[in-house]
Amino acid sequence: MKNSYLFITVLMVTMLSCQSHKEKTQESRRLTDSLQTVELQNEAEMKAVLTNYGAKVVSLYLPDREGILGDVVTGYDSLSDYLKGEKYFGAIVGRFANRISEGRFTLVGKTYQLPVNNGKNHLHGGDTGFHSQVWTIEKVDASSVTFRLVSPDGESGYPGNVALKVTYSLTPDNALRIDYEATTDQVTVVNFTHHSFFNLRDGGRTPITEHILTINASRFIPVDEGLIPTGELRAVAGTPFDFTTPYTVGERINLPDKQLINGRGYDHNFVLDRPEGDSLWLAATVFEPETGRLMEVLTTEPGLQFYSGNFFDGTTVGKGKTAYQFRSAFCLEAQHFPDSPNQPGFPSTVLNPGETYRQTTAYRFSIRQ
Repeated sequence: MKNSYLFITVLMVTMLSCQSHKEKTQESRRLTDSLQTVELQNEAEMKAVLTNYGAKVVSLYLPDREGILGDVVTGYDSLSDYLKGEKYFGAIVGRFANRISEGRFTLVGKTYQLPVNNGKNHLHGGDTGFHSQVWTIEKVDASSVTFRLVSPDGESGYPGNVALKVTYSLTPDNALRIDYEATTDQVTVVNFTHHSFFNLRDGGRTPITEHILTINASRFIPVDEGLIPTGELRAVAGTPFDFTTPYTVGERINLPDKQLINGRGYDHNFVLDRPEGDSLWLAATVFEPETGRLMEVLTTEPGLQFYSGNFFDGTTVGKGKTAYQFRSAFCLEAQHFPDSPNQPGFPSTVLNPGETYRQTTAYRFSIRQ
């Protein structure tokens, strides 16, 4: 009799496991069937391929100084690989980009608990954030596409129904321009960003340590071991974080600096020296000497997260079976500051009913001979 009970228990567990696997397979097929791509091109032959899964940039083709087109962002050859691979390649991130300490914040006297997915902290909206959702393609033409997403009240613990539209455009001056617009029906917090991983030389086959970087920021935000801001806005002068004049990414990245140790390299938000107002402003430039490609980052946002690809280890295999190695791509994410809901001294990320959130960021490309 005891063995019969054991057999029945094992059988039930097996059936539940099979059912769970079947449901996961069906969900994966449903997602795959709903994925679409859009190809944009401008008159200068700059080309972008995007998908409605996470409103992601799949490929971005630019000429080098010889006029040869090359893809400068990491990613995958198959859309189905985006469902199981690196979450943030080319994505729009939300509801809140970057980290929130312990996934908790208080707003209008109420404390909200978010899922923790980065140690004990909340990162990039959680595992079911905007990067992992299927967006609606609202409008598309030869050089632009508009994606739309509605995030319901309570999703990942956030208050309010938030409606977000993101428009990607390839402009005549060779920029990938990203315009955001969002509204809410309850007081909430939002912080959106774009998360392409760039390698201006070859899209991620070689290190980015020889890329030459300038960031127009005289302060940066120190972080603790969990990459949560300490609350300080520290001067970059005399530190490895001073990119107010050009430095290669790798020139100081391995110095025994506590902040570099915390981030395993650069994974920090820079406080941009931008003037007041909502106009686009030059936040950073990156030059790749081998190809002559130059990227300028312009934004209306107050901060720029510089991430030097410190967690790539060769296990992520992408386009053309490229195994993305340590520091083989970088991100420059225009955004508000991390953990802002818990940092009263940081610019507010609160969005109220009746207000419209707007942000513009552009990655503009040219050739330096």
